Amino acid sequence: MELKAISSLEKVFADEKLNASVLETASVLRGEVFSFQLAYYCNFKVDLSIEIDSPLINEVEIRETALAPCEVPVEELGDDPDLLRTTPGLYPDPLLPINKKIITAPKQWRTVWVTLRITNNEPAGKKTISCKARALTTDESADAKTSIELDVLPVALPKQKLIHTEWFHADCIYSFYNVKCWSEGHWGLLDKYIANFSNHGMNMLLTPLWTPPLDTKVGGVRPTVQLLGIKKDGDVFSFDFSKLDRWIDLSLKNGIEYFEMAHSFTQWGAECCPKIIVNEHCEDKKMFGWHTSSHSEEYVSFLRQLFPQLLTFLDSKGVKDKCYYHVSDEPRLEHQENYKACADLIKELVDGAPVIDALSNVEFYTMGLVKNPIPGNDHIEAFVNAKVNPLWTYYCIAQCEKVPNRFFNFPSYRNRIIGVLMYKYNISGFLHWGYNFWYSQFSIDKKLDPFKSTDAGRGFASGDAFMVYPGKDGPLDSIRNEVMFEALQDLRALHKLESLQGREKTIALIENGFDYELKMTDYPRSAAWLLDLRERINKTIASKSTKSLIPALFQ
Repeated sequence: MELKAISSLEKVFADEKLNASVLETASVLRGEVFSFQLAYYCNFKVDLSIEIDSPLINEVEIRETALAPCEVPVEELGDDPDLLRTTPGLYPDPLLPINKKIITAPKQWRTVWVTLRITNNEPAGKKTISCKARALTTDESADAKTSIELDVLPVALPKQKLIHTEWFHADCIYSFYNVKCWSEGHWGLLDKYIANFSNHGMNMLLTPLWTPPLDTKVGGVRPTVQLLGIKKDGDVFSFDFSKLDRWIDLSLKNGIEYFEMAHSFTQWGAECCPKIIVNEHCEDKKMFGWHTSSHSEEYVSFLRQLFPQLLTFLDSKGVKDKCYYHVSDEPRLEHQENYKACADLIKELVDGAPVIDALSNVEFYTMGLVKNPIPGNDHIEAFVNAKVNPLWTYYCIAQCEKVPNRFFNFPSYRNRIIGVLMYKYNISGFLHWGYNFWYSQFSIDKKLDPFKSTDAGRGFASGDAFMVYPGKDGPLDSIRNEVMFEALQDLRALHKLESLQGREKTIALIENGFDYELKMTDYPRSAAWLLDLRERINKTIASKSTKSLIPALFQ
């Protein structure tokens, strides 16, 4: 038996020799989540127990790094060779709970994922984390040991400033678990998923006032997931906010700080209305949808009646100033005229609240169509040059050449580097479309098994559509979800360092030794560099914090 501690930024394939460097030491701030992997190899099949002996005051979580099929990896493009593989196969991704033991796969390197949650009260100092792989047989030759030394620094990680949303698909949850929408079973699952969402640094939640008009085939439908109760009597609409009330309370309980309301018009051009169910003459009917023009007088009347009451309700919940609104996702230049008409209406109705949309053409901003654009990270330079403030960014399937993303066949450092880059660009918000999109592309097949189809029915490269897998009773994490959270922790650490020495010196620390400027397309392609950078950040924080305390001791 062989056992080696390696960093969280390694992806270990079962059909390759282990080339990862051994992780011996690391440092961590208080309040941080620290992860590493234990890579193990055994010549024969054995029932294995993984044991961690830690002096930390918190509990340790150990999960098995499982393999998932990747039928559609990102293809090599242009001069971007930064891919682990370009072939379909089994890729390490899901993190599964361990039920007492692991059954080894003979002559394969596999890993377990070890998570240490450092409390804000953790005593500072170096801690030895002892790790043992123990064979549950009489053959002690299968036992192996290793350890890492973790230095807990006497400084706390600050609160996250970044607004971060990964679109949360409430319909996918009730569809997969086969429970009724808004049943107690659905609410119970939402509680668990929103908790996982928040615990991984996502603090803005897509809120389905009506079924979000996202990734839906023209003329097709997604399962109804509408929080608003709506009745129509003649020309008058009335609204029941009770489900929205429960949604907000549940979200706030789990640490959500911001709410983004579902898009008011269809994706890719705002030509039609979202699917909205209205009760008229005691009958629920699809009053608005693909059959309704976005300029329909009845729909405009509906929105004009809804928004004053909605804003009053949100104000009563204390979240009105924490709400963001959408017009239409990813409009293109040919949609300018239609988008402008719809955007003007929404801007009028939301009483000065931010209106945000993902798009790639800076003309939408320079022409005044949208004040808060969210450009793809491969198009961000035009928005930087236009001095967009606050500046957000996003990525999805299209952002696959040179820039950071989180696909299965990308190295994990290409996922985690986004935290450092968001600091460099002074990013205020980050958006991605798929926290848990478990349907096929365009929501045609709603019965996919995410453990078998990781590419939305061969619609997107594996890793784009979801960050969590549906476990028996709730969410199961992926490597990508944990590494993205590490990126957010890097960003928070950089904000802490900036508070101690200023932004200019902090950027100089990041770019030390560079002969180029750090950009979305230009960054070190190395896990070792990223881990070393974090160590330099931590040591500088500790040094600056210690010096700032010395004068106070003598006052």
